[in-house]
Amino acid sequence: MKEKNIYKEINSISRYHCFMELFHSMKNMSSSPAILAPDREPLLYRTLCRQIEYTTSFLNDHRLGRNDRIGIVVPSGPEMAVLFLSIIAGGTFVPLRPDYIDQEYDFCIAHFKINALIVQNSSYSPIASISKKRGIPLIELTPLHNAEAGLFSLKWIFGDKFRRCEPGFACPDDIALVLETSGSTSRPKIVPLSQDNIFASAHYIKTSLQLTVEDRCLNIMPMYHITGLVSPVLSTLYAGGSVICTSGVSIDKFFDWIKTLKPTWYSAVPTVHQAIIEKAEELSLDLTQTSLRFVRSTSSSLLGSIFEKLAIVFNCPVNQTYGLTEALPIASTPLHQYTRKPMAVGIPVSEVAIVDENNTIVQPGKIGEIIVRGPQVFKGYEDNPEATKMAFFNEWFRAGDLGYLDEERYLYITGRIKEIINRGGQKVSPWEVEAVLISHPAVREAAVFGISHLRLGEAVVAAVVLNSSQTITERELRQYSAEKLAPFKVPQQIIIVEYIPKSHMGKFQRNELSQKFSHLLKPVFVSPSTETEIALAKIWQDVLGIDMIGRLDNFFAVGGDSLHGMQVLSLVKEHMDIALPAETIFQHTTLKELANVIQQNQPTGVKNDELSALLTEIEALTEDEAEEILFTEDEGQ
Repeated sequence: MKEKNIYKEINSISRYHCFMELFHSMKNMSSSPAILAPDREPLLYRTLCRQIEYTTSFLNDHRLGRNDRIGIVVPSGPEMAVLFLSIIAGGTFVPLRPDYIDQEYDFCIAHFKINALIVQNSSYSPIASISKKRGIPLIELTPLHNAEAGLFSLKWIFGDKFRRCEPGFACPDDIALVLETSGSTSRPKIVPLSQDNIFASAHYIKTSLQLTVEDRCLNIMPMYHITGLVSPVLSTLYAGGSVICTSGVSIDKFFDWIKTLKPTWYSAVPTVHQAIIEKAEELSLDLTQTSLRFVRSTSSSLLGSIFEKLAIVFNCPVNQTYGLTEALPIASTPLHQYTRKPMAVGIPVSEVAIVDENNTIVQPGKIGEIIVRGPQVFKGYEDNPEATKMAFFNEWFRAGDLGYLDEERYLYITGRIKEIINRGGQKVSPWEVEAVLISHPAVREAAVFGISHLRLGEAVVAAVVLNSSQTITERELRQYSAEKLAPFKVPQQIIIVEYIPKSHMGKFQRNELSQKFSHLLKPVFVSPSTETEIALAKIWQDVLGIDMIGRLDNFFAVGGDSLHGMQVLSLVKEHMDIALPAETIFQHTTLKELANVIQQNQPTGVKNDELSALLTEIEALTEDEAEEILFTEDEGQ
């Protein structure tokens, strides 16, 4: 019953639709702390309001106002938080990464149609010369380190002031925030978010998290991303609470911040949660009696094992949230669940449905594309009508993810549509395979992605990072996967690496992984050296139709599949008098490994003249039939 009441409250009309309404509310919080930072004096709401008025007046005096786009190059911290609030009060906030290089800044100024730039320490930033070349006004921000956290002064460096502007506070339809999509699968698109959009988001987050004036958020997320701005900063102040602004993720300082600053919640991406858990275990810390009321996970799906560990380590509820830059949030886990559902990303905060390929809404439990509509959803991509048309179905926004709703309206994500691997017509979700791999105690991280396959179109491969002091072989991991997944979902290759590259938000860039690991996926050619290797290479060549096979080649990487594996095992039995177990082809995937197994079983010579006849018999099998035989226990041929 409680969950239904929360859901009803989430979908009530937001009190605030633009910053002006929030500003008047903040003035009533006069003596309460709004912004905090390590080793700094708290910034009270009354002083925050004065800083906002100062910044708005400064911009208006220099002919910058509503809907003027202000590019921001300022490090994460209290000044960035206050600047965010000050700019959206009467302008448009466009955060840029402080570590961009010259060409990236040059692109962003034109790409985002920036009207002016605010830079901390402008003389050291490459953006200064670029802004002068493009004729973009430059403003320097100087933090007042001896004052309350977040206060700063502004100085006009150069630029033309003679232009019209709309002064004063922004209105609901004004653009408050301009961001871009992550660009993990295609070129980034510009996402303009209105005042109404971001305040609807703040309302949904505040309500689903049951935030009050007593809450204090520890913000360790980068503040050039929506999850470091709207979720921790705007939502907390919307509730009248306070925000602890740090310079970013620091696992070494995190536990001291928890102890001394006493936050009631913090928000992070799954990779950061995992690092925090590992550090806590390494230091044998008891964190069951902290000030934390809950822990929040955002940006990407949180694996069930990490979900459970977080709840145990901090002895508090874990809030899993799901949202996109274009629609934040979409779903959120109730804090007090009667039924723990670690794999769910919560219940919808606005209207959410699942549709099939014909855009027909499907029943609970059936997988389809997630669509959403509500006041937090943006209106469309800027200067990209084609992308906007593809992204919307009537009034519904296509999230681009596959998932399903259960009978209790909990939402589950099964994969991103553009990341689904099409293996010979069978669809494989990388997330599902990763969940299996990460469940092995030796595996710390796993990234599953597709690579080109001569016969199947795409094949499933995985890169894994092992826990320290743990060892395991590819063969053992493949066998472990085969016990928990359908045959077509088992990775054809599993490479063990020290590091898997991610985006700044901790997401795998799957479309880039095959290129980054190409040297491991395609080993240097080494000719077969033993009599058995030469004989086995001949079988592979005839089955796969390939002229050259190296001793280090992976059977599945050079074009093999389950049906081909069936053919190889049958030919080995027929012509070498060796009956190998069905799983051998999956456990020993290189020519060298399989030849070693054959040698251990006293191989004999190959009868090349009988190859064609046996191949003809086996070709009658379908790949599904071959997989069924290969993965059926005790059937070895």
